[in-house]
Amino acid sequence: MQIFLTLLIAAAVFGVCYLVDKSFTKLFRSKAQHRSGLAVRASKRYGIFGTVLSILGILAIVTGVTQGKVLLVGGIIVLGMGIGLAGYYLSFGIFYDGESFLISSFGKKDRTYYYRDIVGQKLYIVTGGNIVVELHMKDGSAVSVHSAMDGIYPFLDTAFAAWCMQTNRDPQSCDFHDPSKSLWFPTVEDV
Repeated sequence: MQIFLTLLIAAAVFGVCYLVDKSFTKLFRSKAQHRSGLAVRASKRYGIFGTVLSILGILAIVTGVTQGKVLLVGGIIVLGMGIGLAGYYLSFGIFYDGESFLISSFGKKDRTYYYRDIVGQKLYIVTGGNIVVELHMKDGSAVSVHSAMDGIYPFLDTAFAAWCMQTNRDPQSCDFHDPSKSLWFPTVEDV
């Protein structure tokens, strides 16, 4: 009986994540890049962990109302962390097509860039072996994507091909381009 209840709760959590993600997409994603179906998104584990933590936080708050302050305060903290993770998963994304890409994040207006706006890249290797590719843009901003994100490599391949086309470069003449070493664009030097 306990296993059945656990499976039922897990199915409910995944169902809620799926429904929230689909409804959020339908309500707020209406540009051409959104409709292309091509995206770089935070890993789904952020959404799943966020939903699980939110449910655990609510349960702790409900129990803490009658059991004591520690459980109540802990539940509020866990609920806040869960909402933060779920919000990050739902709000962040890089949506692209063959001409441009759009960056969406919570609380900020969507920014659209053309691939020709890419000046270069910096490469970082962080703890755990994750690779962060930071794309530097003409306007001085930077767009960071890391290897743990879903859809990063198809995006970078599309970005390089479109960058070459929009800047009239021959992909064969780009000696810096080596995807096996996570290099798609010229390296930007520290100033």
